[in-house]
Amino acid sequence: MKSVTHLLKRADFLRVHKQGKKWVAKGVIIQALPNEAGKTRFGLTVSKKLDKSAVGRNRMRRRLRAAASDILSVHARPGIDFVLIGRPESATRPYAALCEDVRWCLEKMELINPPAA
Repeated sequence: MKSVTHLLKRADFLRVHKQGKKWVAKGVIIQALPNEAGKTRFGLTVSKKLDKSAVGRNRMRRRLRAAASDILSVHARPGIDFVLIGRPESATRPYAALCEDVRWCLEKMELINPPAA
């Protein structure tokens, strides 16, 4: 299992937003763009539009962070920056379905690792 690091700089988020691919699922929106670092990195965005309460937004962040760690570390192709954007369903969707949404987006964007032979 490889490690997944975090995107922290606003410039990285903007670069992924402007130049990257985007795919929408029921529980999450994923944007992706290759990076020069060769590592899989991800960042999260959960805005006040989704939930006015900080408790609700933090819950969405925790769930998206856990799903990203579980799925991206195993299934994502290395050398890609991902931005996961929360949706209203991110807070209430079952965790297994949220993980499946992330994996499904990877497949649709053709950024999933090929199965080991």
